[in-house]
Amino acid sequence: MGGVTHVAVFTWKPGTSDEEVRVLHEALAELPGLIPEIRSYRSGADAGVAVGNDRYAVVAEFDDLDGYQRYASHPQHRDVIQRLLKPLLGTRHAVQLVAP
Repeated sequence: MGGVTHVAVFTWKPGTSDEEVRVLHEALAELPGLIPEIRSYRSGADAGVAVGNDRYAVVAEFDDLDGYQRYASHPQHRDVIQRLLKPLLGTRHAVQLVAP
């Protein structure tokens, strides 16, 4: 089995501030240094070139599904979700792509 790419996209609740998103972004940026299974990690706001897009995305790469699952359940990742993401979250969509 090949590597796994995790893609998650979010919209924010009405009233979410740029500062709240900045704090979340900074916390997400720390995860690669805390979770050794992460091979590549990018996150950021939508570029705004199309109407109807979600507002923010995370793209993470892992060697395999086990690595992704360790990331998904890692205490630091769970803390960021509970403490910083969930209070802002309007909608979330995600996929995990497995390379052949």
